[in-house]
Amino acid sequence: MSQLNCELLDLRALLAVAEGKSFLRAAEQLNLSQPALSRRVQKLEAMVGTPLLERTTRSVRLTPAGQEIVPLLRRLLEEVDHSLLGMMALGERRAGRLTVASIPSATVRFLPDVLEQFGQEYRNVRVRVLDLSATECAEAVRTGEAEFAITLPVLSDADLSFEPLTDDPYGLVCRRDDPLADMPAPGWADLAGMRRVTVHMGSGNRTALDAGLARAGIELRWFYEVTRLTSALALVQAGLGPSVLPRLACEGPEARDLVWRPLAGAEVVRTIGVLRRASATLSPTATRLMALLAAAWGR
Repeated sequence: MSQLNCELLDLRALLAVAEGKSFLRAAEQLNLSQPALSRRVQKLEAMVGTPLLERTTRSVRLTPAGQEIVPLLRRLLEEVDHSLLGMMALGERRAGRLTVASIPSATVRFLPDVLEQFGQEYRNVRVRVLDLSATECAEAVRTGEAEFAITLPVLSDADLSFEPLTDDPYGLVCRRDDPLADMPAPGWADLAGMRRVTVHMGSGNRTALDAGLARAGIELRWFYEVTRLTSALALVQAGLGPSVLPRLACEGPEARDLVWRPLAGAEVVRTIGVLRRASATLSPTATRLMALLAAAWGR
């Protein structure tokens, strides 16, 4: 018995011509030139030993032999495509690694539940989470160290794309024994004259806060300035003064002995979302994790 000596594209070429009844449409569908498409059909006909298509100046139709072989080819290609897709999906679940970056407050609040659900679907895909500041998250995405980041927006960077997920309001953070904690509705004016704690001006959180305060016409002065939110919480816990921090930052274990209260008079928020490279195509695992994150935020 002689062996079949053809490529899958030869079979797809014949099927495309038969279904579209046109060499032009088939060539466009397969992204081939018409001469290249004709050579593939002719190669298949030579292998079979009989014409499979009848060509006229106005139409293309199957010969009797073509009418017999096309249904077989259709089933064969459907089976091949189905098997390949199944193997690809199995491979994605069988092994691999995904690296994402995240600001710590988002890591604590949302990632554990989302990663648990993701792990049920992709049991053997290892996930590496980089706990970074907003500035560091942007750099990790920009350099390709992380496929995407859960972080704050960046300003004027055409290489990066930001998709909002949720707004996280800023509010008062103080000790439970601070008089501010007992006030029924503390406002921004109640912070006047106090030695407040803040994060430094180079951080994404400080940038978002200052922009929100400027829009609301609120001016605050700070006494202690630190690099990270966790350090600000530590200083508040030590009794050095209250702070104005995002609500999510106060839902982790570092703030379990502190009180977070909304501030009356104006709402100031930071936007958390997914930051990715604008020109890059995400892997299927990264795409699925992003979808789970969006669902966790209720959008």
